[in-house]
Amino acid sequence: MSASIIYVVSDSVGETAELVTKAAVSQFMNSNINVKIKRIPYVENPEHIDEVISLAKLNQGIIAFTLVRPLDREYMIKRAKEEGIIYYDIIGPLIDMLQEKFQLDPVYEPGLVRKLDEDYFKRVEAIEFAVKYDDGRDPRGILRADIVLVGVSRTCKTPLSQYLAHKRYKVANVPLVPEVEPPEELFLVAPEKCIGLKISPEKLNNIRKERLKTLGLGDHAIYANLERIKEELAYFEKIVHKLKCPVIDVTNKAIEETANNIMDTIKRNKK
Repeated sequence: MSASIIYVVSDSVGETAELVTKAAVSQFMNSNINVKIKRIPYVENPEHIDEVISLAKLNQGIIAFTLVRPLDREYMIKRAKEEGIIYYDIIGPLIDMLQEKFQLDPVYEPGLVRKLDEDYFKRVEAIEFAVKYDDGRDPRGILRADIVLVGVSRTCKTPLSQYLAHKRYKVANVPLVPEVEPPEELFLVAPEKCIGLKISPEKLNNIRKERLKTLGLGDHAIYANLERIKEELAYFEKIVHKLKCPVIDVTNKAIEETANNIMDTIKRNKK
């Protein structure tokens, strides 16, 4: 038995149309039918549609299509009817129904679902990156990052990394401690990709005291000692001076405000 051909036509990649068509055909797998699915992507004008119509007529095929622009849809239906070709509009009726229901005009832009999927996966990838390369645990991430945050402990490096990851930036962060040499990878990063996070000694002292309390510890530990904090911040200034990177003061700033400052700085540096 010769194969019946279904031409899956789309003004984008055509993955959605092909998936729906395969799902429908799969319901007849117990029958003795031979169906071949051929995807034809990026059909964007009447000339392309005419080519599809000629092909379907020549091979007595069926056309299943996802064309979001009304003129393209109308032309496809008109030509298919003229040539006696069986056709099925996969997405058009649903768009029309939603337009009527919500009383809104669609944007009629092909490929949007793919763009949304790509955006989602980029965000997930960035979040996984931020977790993997948090707190300097793997210096290899420093050279792969879009942004590298450096600062002493409790300057919001981790929350900022996660926030920026949701904006699709791959972020690594590196803690600075006077007794520990920063990873050599840090000094190989372009200065415009590095951001130093500065904070006032008094503010950091209060933050660290509160942190110790939440851990059930006294606030007299060296971690929250003001002189020790000043020593760490002096070391921070030394390192960022060596890196020649921008510095943002996070004292009394919300995560969102600091993140916006970081993104603005990165964008300016790119220009």
